[in-house]
Amino acid sequence: MNQKKEVRLGIIGAGVMGLAHARNVLAGKAPRLRLTAISDGQGSGAGFGDEVKVYAESGALIRSGEVEAVLIATPHYSHTSIGIDALENGLHVLVEKPISVHKRDGERLLAAHQGREEQVFGVMFNQRTDPYYLKIRELIATGELGEIRRVNWIITNWFRTAAYYSGSRWRATWAGEGGGVLLNQSPHNLDLLQWMFGMPVSVRGFCRFGQYHDIEVEDDVTAYLVFGNGATGVFITSTGEAPGTNRLEIAGERGKVVYENERLTFYRNEVEMSVFSGRAESGFAMPANEEVSIPISGHGEQHVGIMNNLADAILDGAPLIAPGEEGIRSVELSNAMLYSTFTGETVELPLDGEAYERRLAELIRNSRVGGR
Repeated sequence: MNQKKEVRLGIIGAGVMGLAHARNVLAGKAPRLRLTAISDGQGSGAGFGDEVKVYAESGALIRSGEVEAVLIATPHYSHTSIGIDALENGLHVLVEKPISVHKRDGERLLAAHQGREEQVFGVMFNQRTDPYYLKIRELIATGELGEIRRVNWIITNWFRTAAYYSGSRWRATWAGEGGGVLLNQSPHNLDLLQWMFGMPVSVRGFCRFGQYHDIEVEDDVTAYLVFGNGATGVFITSTGEAPGTNRLEIAGERGKVVYENERLTFYRNEVEMSVFSGRAESGFAMPANEEVSIPISGHGEQHVGIMNNLADAILDGAPLIAPGEEGIRSVELSNAMLYSTFTGETVELPLDGEAYERRLAELIRNSRVGGR
């Protein structure tokens, strides 16, 4: 392994996230990446320095010969088209969440990667580097928590003001963004949900549109999930609650895990609850449990960790923390919650991506920013 090797990186999109990624690379926080080009939509330069070529359009950057990999940080709808263009031109790709607005577009992007496995294709799911979620996943994967019976995640600390939504004409519209809290704020949580527990087999969504803001899309969501082993889940998210909550509670045969307020606590049963239930002579007996506080500090490398992983995957063949093919799962979950709301029915997974695409097309045609 040659530590001196580096990857020439281009960043497509110079909004809040694109600029943050650029600053991290220029500051040397991803030492095996070298920023050589950026596409800012204007070609103005924006003070990136003489060593960084600036392009107005993504296509020019992709075909420039200046980059080996691109990080796509543009508005959601263009993730698919730019990602396909980059893959078809032989580049490695890291795309911001979500990989696409809807499942069918996600499938088109994944299809462009088929047969190009030598090209690295990852997703910016930076919360997969968080030691809290890594530990929870370990407790599940090792069986220490036992078979999962119930999952409840209240993630409502995404509060946003009216000024946030009015700051960009495309934001929070069907034509401009393609969704609200499920597509913008909560893709990380939906990804972590399936990463830790697997995909549910059915979803019943209750989304409210413009409940707390003057917007077209959902800003308040409650969803009921059923998993293959019969476990159930409730997922609640909103941009209209203050102070919000971030509480993940998991009930398993061997106890309960709660993550809230920077604390991870395992209430460990001495005996599996089903076994205890079958053996107990009293109708009101409870299995003894021990409260275990799991010490964890900090939240990991986050975005920088994903960028360093991209370089390691390209240069050393390291496994990706968040492979591109896994990025479609959070998209499918958000689409299913919305489609269930539209139809008023439970949605069985896998979701009919074509049916959702048709419904989204209707919403786009009537969007306040005009159809696509």
